[in-house]
Amino acid sequence: MQESFYSFAIIGVAFVLAGFVKGMLGMGLPTVALGFLTVVMTPLQAAALLVLPSIVTNTWQLLAGPSFGQIFRRLWLFLFAICAGTWMGYGLMNGPNAHYAAIALGIILVVYSLLGLFAVQFSVPPHVEKWLSPVMGLASGVVAAATGLFAVPGIPYLQALGFNRDDLIQALGLFFSLSTFALSVNLVRDGFLQFSMWHASVIALGAAGIGMALGTWMREWVSARVFRTCFFVGMLALGIHLAVRDFL
Repeated sequence: MQESFYSFAIIGVAFVLAGFVKGMLGMGLPTVALGFLTVVMTPLQAAALLVLPSIVTNTWQLLAGPSFGQIFRRLWLFLFAICAGTWMGYGLMNGPNAHYAAIALGIILVVYSLLGLFAVQFSVPPHVEKWLSPVMGLASGVVAAATGLFAVPGIPYLQALGFNRDDLIQALGLFFSLSTFALSVNLVRDGFLQFSMWHASVIALGAAGIGMALGTWMREWVSARVFRTCFFVGMLALGIHLAVRDFL
């Protein structure tokens, strides 16, 4: 009973923090939740808990804009390749690979944080987008299959395509929604996505909703630039911890 309460408390705190970040910045829920949960469980278990909150929050984000059809036609090669890469990478996060999955997740968090801290921006010329999209999608899928996280290279690539702000938010919603579906197939095959998890998933969803509401409210009082810097510094420290803890 005590162990169960402790587990639910960890899940609740992780998702409140993750939702708060998403409420403040409009992104970061999977990154924060997966990073914190992997401190106390495997990336595979953490990814399974993320499915329901990710589906709900990203579907809302996907449907919030008016350009779904146009964005899908532009990104379909990228999205198809994400699914292919995720399913090709099946097995990279379970069994004997779980140890390396946590290390890989730490490395991805470090890379993602450094790109954010130094405000690294890329630009993709239109004439290379057609062949680069499936390459980036495939890479994002394999990374997700190994770590449970789609942040790199998927998010920097979408940011490099020159979408306006509203279309970028909708494109990210589409990207995360389909990515979550693809990863869910792997989780079902591994036996980690089961109906018995519903209570933990509901707690995660409720906690994320509370965090998002707090983050949205705090957005008026805290500089988004300062908070963004703090977010990336925190993710950098967490990534370093996950990457090196098994070697200490």
